[in-house]
Amino acid sequence: MAAAVRTLCCSVLKKSSRQFTTTCGAQAGDKWRKEHGLARSGTEYGPLTDLPDWSFADGRLAPPMKGQLKRRQERETLARRIVMLNSEVDKGMERWSQKQEEAKRMEEHQKSLLLKPKGKLLMKKKSQS
Repeated sequence: MAAAVRTLCCSVLKKSSRQFTTTCGAQAGDKWRKEHGLARSGTEYGPLTDLPDWSFADGRLAPPMKGQLKRRQERETLARRIVMLNSEVDKGMERWSQKQEEAKRMEEHQKSLLLKPKGKLLMKKKSQS
């Protein structure tokens, strides 16, 4: 039965003049928005998305909607992650500079352990400087 239905569907689709596509269509204005530094769509962020839809007559704000709360939470977690990664980068830079300083100190220490000129070479070195 399933094979008969499949054959029927395939034959109907082959005879159909409409084409089916599996690719995602681009939104209108997507390229223009990206070029001008805006969101991909008008509903990602901005006053129409972030501000409440209504307010009370006495001026009080409406309670936030579920979507606004979700976006606020996502932004907060993103901000926390950015701060954490930034602090990790700062710590890494400090550690790298400390390692560079330590390597420089070790190199100077190794140079100080080398044999020093004596006698005529020492006198010649002093007279040159």
